[in-house]
Amino acid sequence: MSAKDLYYWVALSMAPGVGSVLFKRLTEAFGSPEGVFRAKAKDLERVEGVGPKVIGALRRFHWKHQVEKELISAEKTGARLVTWTDEEYPFGLKQIYDPPPLLYVLGALKPQDQRAVAVVGSRYPTTYGEMFAERIALGLGQRGVTVVSGLARGVDSAAHRGALAAGGRTLGVLGCGIDLIYPPENKKLFGEVEAQGAIISEFPLGTPPEKDHFPIRNRVISGISMGVVVVEATLRSGSLITARFALEQGREVFAVPGNADSARSAGANRLIREGAKLVTRAEDVLEEIPLLSLPGPQEPPPQPRLTEEEATVFSALGPQAMHINQVIAGSALPSARVSAILLSLELAGHVRQLPGMRFIKTGI
Repeated sequence: MSAKDLYYWVALSMAPGVGSVLFKRLTEAFGSPEGVFRAKAKDLERVEGVGPKVIGALRRFHWKHQVEKELISAEKTGARLVTWTDEEYPFGLKQIYDPPPLLYVLGALKPQDQRAVAVVGSRYPTTYGEMFAERIALGLGQRGVTVVSGLARGVDSAAHRGALAAGGRTLGVLGCGIDLIYPPENKKLFGEVEAQGAIISEFPLGTPPEKDHFPIRNRVISGISMGVVVVEATLRSGSLITARFALEQGREVFAVPGNADSARSAGANRLIREGAKLVTRAEDVLEEIPLLSLPGPQEPPPQPRLTEEEATVFSALGPQAMHINQVIAGSALPSARVSAILLSLELAGHVRQLPGMRFIKTGI
C-alpha cells in the first residue's frame, strides 16, 4: 500500500462517527477511503447509516493534521499499520461482521497465526486457574498453535507465559493504544510477547485503557482465533463477552471447570452447562478443532541449563505449587541456600513465586 493510500485509511479510521461497520460500507460504496473523502454529500447519504451528522463530521474533521501526527507517532513507537487489504492482516479476523479496518502492530503477524486459540479468564485467578491457563497454553504452543490473549493481569498473563515457555507464538490484543503498557507491571511480558509474536491494537495511539474499550477488544481476540478457552470467570466477567463473540463468529468455545462454590468459576461452569466443551488440557482443544492438529507435536523446549545445586532445587519442585519448606526438605540443602537459589531461578524465568512463599515451575 502506498503512503498516500495509508494516509486516507488512517484518516477515515479516525473520523468521528465512523466505526468498523460504517467504514466497511463506505469503502465498498466508494472503492477506497480516499474515495469517501472525495464523495459528494448526496452520494454519501445513499450509504446506510450515513446521515447529516456523519457527513458534517467528515467535512469538519481536521484529518490532515491528526493523520500526520498519528503517522509520526507510529513511526517513533515502531508500530506498523496493517489494513484489512494487507496480506499480513489476520485471515479469521477479516471474516467477522465488524473487522477493524486498521491494526497497529508491534512484532510480526505470520501465516501460521491462522491456527490460533484464545485463552482468557479472570484478572484475579486462584493458583488453580493460573496453573491451568499456563498449562493449556504451554501444550498448545508446543504443538504449533498460536495463543491469543489480552495481556491483562491474571489468566491472560499466565496464557502468554505458557506459550512463551513452549517457544511458541503468542498474540496480545490491547484495549488501549499500542504505545501504552497496561497493566504497567506487564512491561517485561509485553516485550517478550512482541519478540515472540505480536502486540495488536485497533485503537489510535495514546488511547487510554478505558472500561468500554475492553468489550470492543474482546471481539478481536475471538475473531483472530479458531476457538476460545475460558479459565475462571465470574458471571460478570469480560471473558464471557469474548465467549459470546466467539459463538456469534462461529468459533468453538471451551471452559475449564472450577470449584462449584467459587464465584470466580461461576461463569466458566455456566458456559459448560450451556454447552461449552469441558477441557483440562491442550489435547482436549486439539481434538475438537482438527485443523489445529499438526502431523506431530513439536519438540518440547530444552530444559534450562542449571548448576548442580540449582538442578537439585528445580527437581524438588513438583507439578503443583510448593511451600518453600517443602522445597527445602526435598532438596536437603540449607534453607538460606535454597532461598538464594529460588531467587536466582525466578530471575532467570524458570520459577515463579506465588503468595504465601509458594513456588512453581514456569509453564507447569
